[in-house]
Amino acid sequence: MRLNLLPGAHCQDAVRTLNTLQTNANYLEMVKRKRGDPQTQLEAMKLYLVRSGLQVEDLDQLNIIHITGTKGKGSTCAFTERILRSYGLKTGFFSSPHLVQVRERIRINGQPISSELFTKHFWRLYHRLEETKDDSSCVSMPGYFRFLTLMAFHVFLQEKVDLAVLEVGIGGAYDCTNIIRKPVVCGITSLGIDHTGLLGDTMEKIAWQKGGIFKSGVPAFTVLQPDEPLAVLRDRAQQISCPLYLCPPLQALEEGGPPLTLGLEGEHQRSNAALALQVARCWLQQKGYQDAGELKASRPSLPGQLPLAPVFQPTPRMQQGLRHTEWPGRTQLLRRGPLTWYLDGAHTTSSMQACVRWFRQALHRCERPDSGSEVRVLLFNSTGDRDSAALLKLLQPCQFDYAIFCPNLAEMASTDNADQQNFTVTLDQVLLRCLAHQQHWSRLHEEQVSPDPWSTPGQEQDGPASLLLAPHPPHTHSASSLVFSCISHALQWITQGRDPLFQPPSPPRGLLAHPVADSGAMVLQEAAAIHVLVTGSLHLVGGVLKLLEPSLSQ
Repeated sequence: MRLNLLPGAHCQDAVRTLNTLQTNANYLEMVKRKRGDPQTQLEAMKLYLVRSGLQVEDLDQLNIIHITGTKGKGSTCAFTERILRSYGLKTGFFSSPHLVQVRERIRINGQPISSELFTKHFWRLYHRLEETKDDSSCVSMPGYFRFLTLMAFHVFLQEKVDLAVLEVGIGGAYDCTNIIRKPVVCGITSLGIDHTGLLGDTMEKIAWQKGGIFKSGVPAFTVLQPDEPLAVLRDRAQQISCPLYLCPPLQALEEGGPPLTLGLEGEHQRSNAALALQVARCWLQQKGYQDAGELKASRPSLPGQLPLAPVFQPTPRMQQGLRHTEWPGRTQLLRRGPLTWYLDGAHTTSSMQACVRWFRQALHRCERPDSGSEVRVLLFNSTGDRDSAALLKLLQPCQFDYAIFCPNLAEMASTDNADQQNFTVTLDQVLLRCLAHQQHWSRLHEEQVSPDPWSTPGQEQDGPASLLLAPHPPHTHSASSLVFSCISHALQWITQGRDPLFQPPSPPRGLLAHPVADSGAMVLQEAAAIHVLVTGSLHLVGGVLKLLEPSLSQ
């Protein structure tokens, strides 16, 4: 096919054109009210695939690992990809959302595809779909996520990867990644309540959606789940003759050997790593690899329960993969001068609980300054149909001195920042949401919640489970909160010019024209240590990383 690239048709042009496939905010509301049969949506994805020049059968060549879940599916994919890359395999990895650049969603050997490769494949696919569209059809081009899914399939086939790790977008049964027929193995991470408007408002309904990725005869693994959703997964698997196994805890794989070191922080990552090891080992076995870990004594399954996945000794290459896994924006620490940034895109109640545990443990471990004050700052946003009041309540025991709320906009003027554009919401909507967050936070302080839900009576203060913070005397400004119109303005106020790498132009006039902002600026300028937790939204974390780590935008 002849490909005409106009002068200047570089990566940002491609991203801007991709953004036109985002659903307009007003239209999105209409679609939610008139949502059609989800199975029809999946069939439409298959038609887009054919129009793009591929058949569903072509995807069998990709040796796919398909992962879904509510919490930790991205981290599990990252562990899995890194383990298999340690075996010298050429890996493809499709994930969402991106943090800084859309190219992050499609990776080869752990690295986002280059601007040149992205641009080439984008325009090739875009023109192909343009040429084959039917003007009589009401939808002639796929939406944003569908387009990127199609593009990932094309990139992985063209680049001849040995395997592709696919992270489900939302749900499973009707997610557009689920047009694949024969993955090599599937995995389901920890389940929770999220995307209730699409997936249902109970764990059982959500489990039914997630179990939709099961395929007949294709091995699947899950971590320990509450009884009711686990039963739904078991029934889903039995109905289509999918062998489903329950992963033993990571501790069982460590017995008789050294403890495993994980490249991602947080106790909750151990569950993700245990699933990744089983999925990677199964893939290696299915593909005839001998070095897939020596079996230990197997543990019997209880009657009526899922069979347990094998307990095995992780190989040196598996251990290396776990140790070297990187997944930015999840339990990530950045130490910069007096500032320590704690970045975690937790956005459900269960993932926020894990985030708070990690944050409090990290605070407990960090060295206290010899003199001077310590300040704790929360930078928060939450989007979609998520219960932000519940998330903020979980964060309250962290004893923040300031709570800062802003939209997921890196900067007010985003014309040169196509990767961060979002047309599915309006500016008025996101600012009103931030003001609502601030009101929730103020109400929580007014209620004077007495018991700390994170401590359990009778625990020793030095015990690992207590997660008690180091002594933090309350300040008169302990309930202070501010709303900023973009992430850049929020960071300018938090850093006060003290982050050695974040040195933006002078703040706009009026940015500090507020009593709290003015008094807080003095506190931040004099503090010996500033601890900033950024959480509530992966998009917020991405915007912060874009500004703090300019190299990620190159």
